[in-house]
Amino acid sequence: MNEIIQNKLAILPDEPGCYLMKDRQGTIIYVGKAKILKNRVRSYFSGTHDGKTQRLVGEIEDFEYIVTASDLEALMLELNLIKQYDPKYNIMLTDDKTYPYIKITNEKYPRILTTRKISKDKAKYFGPYPNAYAANETRKLLDRIYPLRKCAQLPTQVCLYYHLGQCLAPCVKEIEPQVYRDMAEEIAKFLNGDYVEVKQNLERQMYEAAEQLQFERAKEFRDQIAHIEAIMQKQKIITKDLSNRDVFGFAVEKGWMCVQVLFVRQGKLIERDVSIFPIYRDPEEEFLTFVGRFYEETKHLKPKEILIPAKIDEALLEELLDVHVFIPKRGAKKELVDMAMKNAEIGIHEKFQLIERQEVRTVGACEALGEAMGIATPLRIEAFDNSHMHGADAVSAMVVFIDGKPAKKEYRKYKLRETASHDDYGAMQEVIRRRYSRVLKENLALPDLIVIDGGKGQMEVAREVIEDELGLYIPIAGLAKDDKHNTSQLLFGEPPISIELKRTSDSFYLLQRIQDEVHRFAITFLRQQHGTNAIKSVLDNIEGVGPKRKQQLLKAFGSVKKIREATLEELTAQRIPTALAEKIHTYFQEEAVKKGQSD
Repeated sequence: MNEIIQNKLAILPDEPGCYLMKDRQGTIIYVGKAKILKNRVRSYFSGTHDGKTQRLVGEIEDFEYIVTASDLEALMLELNLIKQYDPKYNIMLTDDKTYPYIKITNEKYPRILTTRKISKDKAKYFGPYPNAYAANETRKLLDRIYPLRKCAQLPTQVCLYYHLGQCLAPCVKEIEPQVYRDMAEEIAKFLNGDYVEVKQNLERQMYEAAEQLQFERAKEFRDQIAHIEAIMQKQKIITKDLSNRDVFGFAVEKGWMCVQVLFVRQGKLIERDVSIFPIYRDPEEEFLTFVGRFYEETKHLKPKEILIPAKIDEALLEELLDVHVFIPKRGAKKELVDMAMKNAEIGIHEKFQLIERQEVRTVGACEALGEAMGIATPLRIEAFDNSHMHGADAVSAMVVFIDGKPAKKEYRKYKLRETASHDDYGAMQEVIRRRYSRVLKENLALPDLIVIDGGKGQMEVAREVIEDELGLYIPIAGLAKDDKHNTSQLLFGEPPISIELKRTSDSFYLLQRIQDEVHRFAITFLRQQHGTNAIKSVLDNIEGVGPKRKQQLLKAFGSVKKIREATLEELTAQRIPTALAEKIHTYFQEEAVKKGQSD
């Protein structure tokens, strides 16, 4: 569990709502709902889980949540969010990032289509729908119920749809335009939420077919009725009038504003937009500016109605947007505005809680560390670690933490020049001398604390360089590890003594992060250096093997090991000159003999 999740778990509200789990790319991988967000979300990161849940938890790098007024609203919102994002750990549905519409074309023989583009072509548009799946399922149902034209271009003969009873075949038959107008009106009623009349007509046709013993036909009507009932059941509404509206709420804290916009389409809450930004004037003025830019500078379509909180100049906003703007005083619309306001308050409060917790984990940890050591707050810490590969390729590395956070641009790598491979004390002296000689020469910032990944011996040789050679006084601390290679104690003073820090404290956690980071950085550099030297020490020592020839050999054989094992014939087969091939072959044979003698 990472630091972001730990911080957010600590400030989850005791409210119902939905939560959205994200992976390291920020992709939403799971959506759920909870009666109490704090309890439900925390349960993912505690206790044991089955394999399926463990895989989900293993991918979670961050999460966000939306507070609702009730558990029922949380459930309805959860369904719409799943349709919107199609998370891989929820039920899989075909998802698109923009809202689709259903379109009845303005043609002599109209068609019904799904589209994402609204044009001024006198066609009728219905929507938007939460996602392509919802729009396509509705369109397919209407295609089965109403025999509208299906073909983009009229063919010269009837197609399969005519034989299935799903097209009147205007391609070869003369159909009265009024027939299509009547069907278009019925479809419009259906798409505007009037399912009852369509359902009653299908029931009447089903009974007529049954009376005429056309049982297959009656079954088709029965299935169509079942599809309508399924759609009616899935598309639960939170407002009764099925209008499209945007609901705004905002909150202000410490010079910042959070605006939350809830998108209600066809009476369903399908999505939200969250913006947090600094403000420099009255919140009401900032809010008006934000709403104006929200529609002008984004691709958001203006709805039929916009709901806003109290104390906002609704007349001015309505005139600006040319949309009905309303401040509800009671009822379902007021509850929607309250939901937007509540989520905005939680959003801005969460921002500052996370900042405060981050301060505790970083600057606060530095302050606590300074108090425990009896020194000024070490806001700039430089840490060192040495590493080598079985006595070869000795390197050292330095990392810098400023205000308790890594400053990676200031990290430094050192190839040891003067020190024997196994001499850890000499290596520490060399790198400390090189680092702080340069700091003095270039007038760079001095650290408030030097941390040595090692014990009393490494601390003492570092102190000798810092104080006796360079005439500086910089506090030097050592980090000792236990048998499991974990940070065990902080050493400080002269002679060094163990400084007691609680293992659960932020200051101890800071030291762990510093030690882990400098060790990681040193090991990474060592591996890079060893890989380069491994090739140089073998191939570059053979006279006549230059960079191009070395690349040719490695490409042909794949590794130095394969080159070492190659026969003279295999070397010459790779277009290596005979004389050079003999040199290479002889070199590795002699190397093998020397190795055998040393063994």
